[in-house]
This record gives sequence, structure tokens and C-alpha cells, in this order.
Amino acid sequence: MTLEQKIGQFFFPAVFINDTEENIQATERLIKEQNIGGLTFFHSRASAATNYETLKKIVLNDDSYQRLKDLIVRYQKLATTPLLMSIDAEWGLAMRVEKTPQYPYAITLAALEEKDSHLVFEVGKQIGLDLKSAGIHYNLAPLADINNNPNNPVIGYRSFGENKEKVALFALEYLRGMKEVGILGCLKHFPGHGNTNVDSHLGLPVLKENLEQLLENELVPFIKGIENEVDSIMIGHLSVPALNKGKNISATVSKSIIETLLRKQLGYDGLIISDALNMHSVSKLYSKKGQLEWEAFNAGNDVLCFAENIPEGIQEILEKASPERIEASYNRLMKCKQKVGILDSKNPVSISLDFEKASLLNRKIAENCLTKIKGRNNTEAIFEAKNKQKLAKLSLYKNTENTFFRALNPSLTSPEFSIEMGDKNTIKALEKNLADYETILISVFVPKAKPMNNFEMEESVLAFLKNLLSTKKCILYVFGNPYALQVIPNLESAFGVVQVYQDFTEFQESAATQLLNNLTCKGTLPVHFSEI
Repeated sequence: MTLEQKIGQFFFPAVFINDTEENIQATERLIKEQNIGGLTFFHSRASAATNYETLKKIVLNDDSYQRLKDLIVRYQKLATTPLLMSIDAEWGLAMRVEKTPQYPYAITLAALEEKDSHLVFEVGKQIGLDLKSAGIHYNLAPLADINNNPNNPVIGYRSFGENKEKVALFALEYLRGMKEVGILGCLKHFPGHGNTNVDSHLGLPVLKENLEQLLENELVPFIKGIENEVDSIMIGHLSVPALNKGKNISATVSKSIIETLLRKQLGYDGLIISDALNMHSVSKLYSKKGQLEWEAFNAGNDVLCFAENIPEGIQEILEKASPERIEASYNRLMKCKQKVGILDSKNPVSISLDFEKASLLNRKIAENCLTKIKGRNNTEAIFEAKNKQKLAKLSLYKNTENTFFRALNPSLTSPEFSIEMGDKNTIKALEKNLADYETILISVFVPKAKPMNNFEMEESVLAFLKNLLSTKKCILYVFGNPYALQVIPNLESAFGVVQVYQDFTEFQESAATQLLNNLTCKGTLPVHFSEI
């Protein structure tokens, strides 16, 4: 390979599973003409990371999985050097691909006790097998971010919580599971995206900590990862002024953060990959095409993810980088390709998606992570009210045919009501219908995992809930991001609260089993709020 061809290997452009033939052919030209080293798959252009302003509608495609497999074969046939195929699959291929197994969010796994960390290993392993079945070698996950800011708009449910030791342990278990089946992993977002309140897809978050504070908290999971020879580390688009002489410079283009801190002080010699270079916190910094790619490489990144100016970036690096630096990054990347076996001529092993195994694993996790937030005798109170015909069930944001209610019946029959999205006209009628009931079993299906706009819970519904909590004996089962508990007004007045985390069938059925049999909730809340 020439030096120029080796530089081409550092570029991992975004490719879209549901794209036009014209765009697919453009990617093929990049493979042939620029000798790129890998690809990073997304569902579609509408679903890509910076689709916040355009809000384009995502068109679902049940054939996305097969299409992904076919595209990988098609692209690999054109590559002189086998491509390292990557995807962001934090909670499984389902994060990007329909009709594939989905596993719990990191925040759900964080509710498990540390003695159950083998379940996180199993999640990593199953995700690895799912990726392998499609021809993917490299998962840009998990997060090593410690979510110590409850107002974080982008990390939250993607983090293993706010305890540094638990975040480190669970991230390592997830990585170990993937490694078991030959899939590369990635700790992100160095030096830590948890204590921020800006979404780096849109702006530049700022960490105010100094190095001593970072070493004490944010950097702990990364240090543990380095000690355990993590395959790669992703640099976050965030600023740490204390490490850049007081300047607001993105870590992506900061030598002091990548070369000085990560390479020299922490002793990491593995692969370093940038976060997506199309994200607005960095993409708008440089007007000249190829300059961002050069600055990111010059700062210490080996792989340039979602690079948009590949021919120009290659030329900038060729003109400005030393041959020694190019060789160092090239060797790190080739080591990863060697590790997953794509430089060998062997045919890949054929693996199929195993939905049954995924379901069994999800059920096991559900049984061990349900968390009782409040209430000593929830089950007793509910059956007592049922026997007196004073019990009603209320479902928020799913209809009464939800799995939780179905699993409770016929053991716990009672009148059932629901409020669905945009259904505020029924609230007055509901107030009247519920007037004669003393105890209300409420299932709250939190509409969104991200905290924007109160997790999409409508003001009218929250106001209705507030009134209900103050006038009735309410027992809540909350299916969703535990941070949503902060949004529910007057929650301290609830008779009982159980945090269920996911709305998967397995979680709804496990919640029903717990309630009907008065089982102990084994999970612990991975985040802290003021008293409920």
C-alpha cells in the first residue's frame, strides 16, 4: 500500500441501510477510489444523528436486516483490503434495524445488583452474535459515561448509571461478552459525557472539572478499560477547558486530551476513533473541506467516523502528517482487522438471529431489575380494594389491551381505563368514572426515553395524575426511563411505586407476576433524586 492508500483506511464514512441506489454507488466509488478502511451503518438518512432540525419522517422497512446483509456482501466484494464494518448497537441491532432482537437500555441493566453482572456479559455476547450474523465486526458501544447530571439531554438512559465502579464493571462485562464471540467493542465518550447538559449533536458540551476531579470520577471506567485492553476508545465532542489552557476546544481536535492525557498519561495504545464528524459541535468549526479531518487526525484519532470530506481529508493528512504517525495509526487499525479475522481468507461462519434466546435473557433481566421505590403492602392493598370492588386500573400511553393488564387478568379483574397520546378530551370523563374507586393501579408507559419535553408526557396528563395521586390510593408501575420519575408531580403522595424500566413483553409480564405474587423486587434504582 502507498502512504495515500494507508491514509484512506482511516476513513469510516456513514452508510445508510435504506438508501437510494445512487447513494450506494457513491459509497462503492469511495471504496474503489479512496481505499477506505471501514463503514458505519445507520438505518436511513432521516434517522442519522443530526436529524433534529429537519425532523424528516423515518420510513420503516421490515426488510432492513436482509438489506444490511446484502449491502455488506456487495461492499466487501469491491474492497481491496477487507472493510471493518461498524454500527452503533448499544441495545442491539434493533437500535438501527427493524425486526431484530432488542435488549434493555444500559440504565435498565444498571438496576441489576453487581452479583448479577453476568447478565450484562450475556447481553454483550448476544448483541455480538446478532452483529456477527449480519456481517458486522465492530460495535461502537458501550458507554463508559457516568451519568451524574440528571438533566443530561443525550446520555441518560444510555449510561450504566451514576456510580463509577458499577459503570466500569458493567461496561467491562458488556465488552467481555462481545469479545467472547469475536466482536470489537468501544468505550465512549472520552473523557466523559455524563456531567453535561448540552447535546453534542447540536452544540459543544463543556466539562468544568479539572484533571484531578476527572481522574477521581469520569475517567475511572476508561482507566479500567485500558487496564483490560479495550479494543478502542471513542473521543467525545465535548470541551474540557482545564485541559486546554482555559479554551473551549472540542476533545476531538485536542492534542492535550488525546495525545497527552489518553496516550501518554493513561498509557493507552489501542485504537482511537472520533465520534461522528458530522455532528454540529465540530462539523461547523472549519469551512475548508478536509480541515476537520486533518485536525481530528492530528489531535490523535486513528479512525475518522462519519467523515464527510474524504478525498480532501486524505490529501490534507498526506501533506501534513509524518509517515511515522500514519504507520502507527495504520498498524492499530490492521491489528483490529486481524483480531476479527477479516484479513484471513476463511469464509465467515453462518449465524442466525436467535429471538427466543434474546427473549429468555430479557425475561431474566426483568426478573432481577424491577425496583420498588415506595410501598410496603402494594399487593395486599390492591387485592383488598378488588374484593371491595373499589379497584380500577388506569393505563397511561397504552390502551387497556397492554400486556401488563392482560397478564394481571383474570386474577385481578377490575374496570380498566386508559389515556393515550393526544387523548386529553377523555380526562374529564375519566375523573367522573374514577370517582367511586378508592384504589387506582396505574401503569405509566413513558412515551420517550429522552427527557426533552417531559419525556413527551403531556401537561394535561401530568396535571390529571397529580390530582389523582392526592385524592386516591394510587400504586404506579412505571415502564420507562427512571429519570421520568422526577417529572411525575406529587409522586411523594403515591401509596406505592415500582420502577419497571422497559415496556418489553417480558418486562410487563414480570411486573404482573411480581404484583400478583407479592414478590420481592430485586433491583436497585441506578440514579438518585430528592425523596419520593
